[in-house]
Amino acid sequence: MVFFVVAAFLFGGASQLNQLRLMVVELAALPVLVLAAGHYTDSAIFKRHGFLLGLLAATLALPLIQSAPLPPGLWSGLPGREPMVQALTVSGTPQGWTALSMTPELTWRAFLALIPPTAILLFTLGADGRRRDGLVTLLVLGALASLGLGFVQMIEGSGRLYLWSHEGMRTMAGFFSNRNHLATLCLVALPFAATLITTAVRRGEPFQRPRFWLGVVFVPLGLIGLAAIQSRAGIALALPVLAATLLGAWIADGRRRPNRTVTIVAAVIGLLVVVIAVIAAPPIIARFSEAGSYDARLLAWGVVSEAARTYLPLGSGIGSFDAIYRSVEPLATLDPLYFNHAHNEFLEMWLETGWPGAALLIAFLVWFGRRSVQAWRAPANDSRDLQRAASIAVLAMVLHSGVDYPLRTETMAVLFALCCALLEFAGQDVAADENPGRKRRRIRVRTGRTRRPVSLEDRPRPARLGT
Repeated sequence: MVFFVVAAFLFGGASQLNQLRLMVVELAALPVLVLAAGHYTDSAIFKRHGFLLGLLAATLALPLIQSAPLPPGLWSGLPGREPMVQALTVSGTPQGWTALSMTPELTWRAFLALIPPTAILLFTLGADGRRRDGLVTLLVLGALASLGLGFVQMIEGSGRLYLWSHEGMRTMAGFFSNRNHLATLCLVALPFAATLITTAVRRGEPFQRPRFWLGVVFVPLGLIGLAAIQSRAGIALALPVLAATLLGAWIADGRRRPNRTVTIVAAVIGLLVVVIAVIAAPPIIARFSEAGSYDARLLAWGVVSEAARTYLPLGSGIGSFDAIYRSVEPLATLDPLYFNHAHNEFLEMWLETGWPGAALLIAFLVWFGRRSVQAWRAPANDSRDLQRAASIAVLAMVLHSGVDYPLRTETMAVLFALCCALLEFAGQDVAADENPGRKRRRIRVRTGRTRRPVSLEDRPRPARLGT
């Protein structure tokens, strides 16, 4: 599992020109998928997680259906296929079987790219609390390592894993090809880092726990990183994510007045936020004043929306955005830079998947809303703290997807699946969740002036009386 998570961080940071690296992540996910399969021999897990597993099955089925070959009489009658039919007619080429997707090869690649997030979701749903804690620790460690590489890239101007990303700029990108995705990673890791702190404080002697120090180190560095990355969406989401993180930390602390350790940590973080705001304010304001890129996005969104109507109700096929957008892009907007994605995941999904994709999105939002309410209404405990952090992380990724495409990278797709799996345990029996084995009811037995817990199974049975 450690190798798979490391591979996801190191090789899954781009959304294009990464076929070989993506193959490494997909191959690393196969052993995890095999390990996860062992948890699903018991039908009880399907009853507990049936809705989320159904969403996963539907998500996997969609690209397979779009890639399946259809007879000429069927595909030629689909909306948006008229130019293809006309081209075949003019060239004298007979109509053969072809897929629903306009780019079936890319749609098949999209299905393969779903293997890593599927593997970690299935594995996490079947894992115990200790292994889920380990995955969260790996998440924060990976985010910290990516931030560290990002600082090197900004200071030295070298160390990029993707040579085409932000060429000629001293910009932080970490393990990603796009600095916006590093900002998303910081937002995702921030609530989990805070959870590491509060969990260690609640268990006592926090300064002796490595996970406490991992959280303490990441929280300020993550905030500094968000300011240094200068992603407009990342900065805009930083304040609500930080507010939700502090609320989750307060709930984890029992909704009481913070103790001295928590107060000191919060004071240091607050001081850092003020210092960052003062130092980083001018370049951040300058970034938000660059309206040209967002003006271009708004214009492109109108074009994408119009193209999506052409391919309703089934869409043009997952992965077909680039080809479809180039065929309808207005001449007035042509320049050396091109739109490889819509920078609006919901709009791109609408184009590529049509009504089936919209139905899946609505079903996911219903599941997410229900699980989030259950997580935030529950009392403090280690599992619930992780669920609240996961709800913040998922919401941050969903909101960022409205102006970007973080989930098109394999790294963020894997982390998204991990957070969904953690959140899925909200509203379920905590005791059974933490200890899936046989539970024993324990009682107190008084022996003199001391008491010791004894299992009912260990108590001597009274002798049977004969009749």
